[in-house]
Amino acid sequence: MGKPGLSALAQLPSIDRLLNSPSSSELILSYGRKEIKHVAQEALESMRIAIKQGGIVDTNEAAICSLIEQKITRDANGQIRRVINLTGTLLHTNLGRAILPQESIDAVLGVLRDACNLEYDLESGERGNRDEFIEKQICRLTGAEAATVVNNNAAAVMLILNTLALGKEVPVSRGELVEIGGSFRIPEIMSQSGCKLIEVGSTNRTHRGDFAKAFNSQTAMIMKVHQSNYVIQGFTASVDDKDLAGLCAESDIPLVIDLGSGTLVNLEDYGLPHEPTPMGALKSGADIVTFSGDKLLGGPQAGIIVGCRELIDKLNANPMKRALRCDKMTIAALSSLLQLYNHPDQLTEKLPVLRMMIRSIDDIRQLVIPLVAMLTGRFAGKANVALVECNSEIGSGALPDRLIPSVGIAIRPLQTRVNVDAIAKAFRSLPIPVIGRIHNGEFLLDCRCLEHSEEFSAQLSELKINE
Repeated sequence: MGKPGLSALAQLPSIDRLLNSPSSSELILSYGRKEIKHVAQEALESMRIAIKQGGIVDTNEAAICSLIEQKITRDANGQIRRVINLTGTLLHTNLGRAILPQESIDAVLGVLRDACNLEYDLESGERGNRDEFIEKQICRLTGAEAATVVNNNAAAVMLILNTLALGKEVPVSRGELVEIGGSFRIPEIMSQSGCKLIEVGSTNRTHRGDFAKAFNSQTAMIMKVHQSNYVIQGFTASVDDKDLAGLCAESDIPLVIDLGSGTLVNLEDYGLPHEPTPMGALKSGADIVTFSGDKLLGGPQAGIIVGCRELIDKLNANPMKRALRCDKMTIAALSSLLQLYNHPDQLTEKLPVLRMMIRSIDDIRQLVIPLVAMLTGRFAGKANVALVECNSEIGSGALPDRLIPSVGIAIRPLQTRVNVDAIAKAFRSLPIPVIGRIHNGEFLLDCRCLEHSEEFSAQLSELKINE
């Protein structure tokens, strides 16, 4: 472990000696000398502490370089990476939500590779407005007078409240005080936006008269929040959009509808449940409608705001808008995505989220059969592998009560050899990590989202199951 007669602390090599060691040369080539030096310093300091506390430490250079390699590899794996989503949740918030269509990917690469006319008017040669690129597209698709875009839908709601209701009151039904993920809740967003929430109605039943009673000289608007990530069933009542629009018109205040997810197509045409659209909300009389870019729309993270020109202009004039604006990559991706909606007959082919939602059971089953055979061999004597029927969900607050029949692979460990957590970790440790879900003592790989099965199967030889 070290030289006899020397204390453990004295046997620790210097930083320079470690960096010049043959064992460090490949690490330096891969990660850079500066990064390896930083990790080596941390490793030596932790070893000094361990020695002083009476621990037994291997001071051999090769052993220390091995520790450095393990740490640098763990740190690299902690960076954002591509994964294969076999959780059964199509729009998984933790896994980046919607997969972009190839057209959007190409558009992003284009503006990354070269300079672009982000805020430059090619016709006049003068400074332009970054929102102009997509405002016309959004308005044509939704029928809105005007539109603007910010970095997500929570930001859209915050901008609207801060602009139109600062220091004033906003009635919201108690049944719509949603938590939108990551513990962000509508009441908290309203408080931080500088307005006062007025709760009306009850959790399960709210009527037109409840809103009317809340009106006074301090009422700035009515906000209706779509229950996109939960369902209240049974003895329920809510106020129709048209009724709310009429009530707002009588008092000359705007009706703001937050759709949460939002889609630009009628999902019923694809055999899916009805989901409110911005077009429908505007036709019902909403003055402003907000929805997300990275959910059912199938694009990048963004908060899209549509509505009347006067109110949109006020939003754009708020200094907060600059802090919440989208960058060139989001605008390029969103613009190319919206262009796909001009060709509805091609959407199921071009738009990954829609393609995955309507994928047939037979198609998934044919993909799964050979994979089950391969995995059966890999897990021989350690786990049983079987083709199973399962259910996928949309996720990210979209169609919360809808499960989509799917087909997957269930891996049930033999009790004496390996546990289910170890199996899940083994799949996460693959070169392209595979993320499944643990259910009823099995590791389940729902294959509805698996479109490149050859990449999945090609790395199965590297699957290491620790017993």
